[in-house]
Amino acid sequence: MNNKPVLIVLGEPNSVFSELLFKVYKNKSSQKINRPLVIIGSEKLLKAQMKNLKYFINIKKIKFSKITKLNKKSINIIDVEYNFKKAFDKISYNSEKYINNCFEIALELLKKKLAFGLINGPISKTHFLKKRYLGITEYLSKKLNMKREPTMLIFNPSFSVCPITTHVPLNKVSKILSKKKIINDVVNINNFYRKNIRVKPRIAILGLNPHCESIQKISEEDKIIKPAIKNLLKKKINIEGPFSADTFFCNKNLISYDVAIGMYHDQVLTPMKTIFNFNAINLTLGLPFVRVSPDHGINTIMLGKNKSNPQSLISSINFFKKIK
Repeated sequence: MNNKPVLIVLGEPNSVFSELLFKVYKNKSSQKINRPLVIIGSEKLLKAQMKNLKYFINIKKIKFSKITKLNKKSINIIDVEYNFKKAFDKISYNSEKYINNCFEIALELLKKKLAFGLINGPISKTHFLKKRYLGITEYLSKKLNMKREPTMLIFNPSFSVCPITTHVPLNKVSKILSKKKIINDVVNINNFYRKNIRVKPRIAILGLNPHCESIQKISEEDKIIKPAIKNLLKKKINIEGPFSADTFFCNKNLISYDVAIGMYHDQVLTPMKTIFNFNAINLTLGLPFVRVSPDHGINTIMLGKNKSNPQSLISSINFFKKIK
C-alpha cells in the first residue's frame, strides 16, 4: 500500500471544526490512521483558534509540492490566505473565496494523484453555496465535471442510509424524483460496498408516501420506485422494497439490511442520527477519489465553547483504515 496522505479541507472558518481537529490530535486519534494527514487552510487562523481554545499542538507549514515524509505528531498544513479580525466570528460571505481556494488546492493534489482521499469540514450552504448547489456533494461533482450524478451515503459500519434527493425543499421532492436517479445511486452504493467493504450489500428501499400509498391516481411508488427496483434486480443487486418509512427503522430491519435508501433527506437522516448520534460519516460516492465529511454542520451555537464532540471526525479519519 502506498502512503499517500489524506487531505483535510478546514471548510467554514467560523465553525467548530478546528476545535474537533485539535481534540483529534490531542487524543492521538490522527496517529492511529494508516496514512498521514495534510490540512488545507489558514495557518494564521488555525493558530489563533488554537490559542483561543488553549490547545498546544505543533503546526508544520508544508509546500504544495512536498507532501511526503510527513510528521503524524504535527499538524501538517498547506497555508491558504484568509483575512480575519477575530479567531471566531459570525459567518459571512467573506470566507467564500477562501473556502473555494482550499478546495481548488485539494482537488489539484488529488488530480495529480499526490493524495489518497479528502475529508472536508462543514460549510454554510447559505454563504458558500448560495443556492448554486444543493450541497458539497453537488459542488464537487460540478468541479470535477462528473458525467454521472454523485451519491450521498451516511455511513456507519453496521448500517447506512442514502437520501435519493438531498438538500431540496419537500415540495420539490416528487418533482425531481426519478427512476434514473434511484438506479444511479443504488449502483454507486453497491459498487462502493463490494470494492471497499468487500461485501454484497443488502439494500432496502423506502417508499415516498405514508404506508407507500397515495390518494393520487398513480403513486410515485408505482410510477418510479417499483420500476427502479425491477431494473436493479435484473442487475443482480440485492434489493427489496418499497417499505413504509414509518415502521422500517426497527431493530429487526437494522440487523437484516446494510443500507436503507430513502426518497428525501430527513426521511432517513433523522432516524440515522437518532440511532447513531455522532458515530456516522458522510460519503460522496461516484467521485474518482474517496470523499468523507463528519456528519454534522457548522454548529455556531457551540462556537468557541470547546464542548463539541469529535466522534464523527474521528470516524471519518478511521474510515480510511477500511479501504485500499
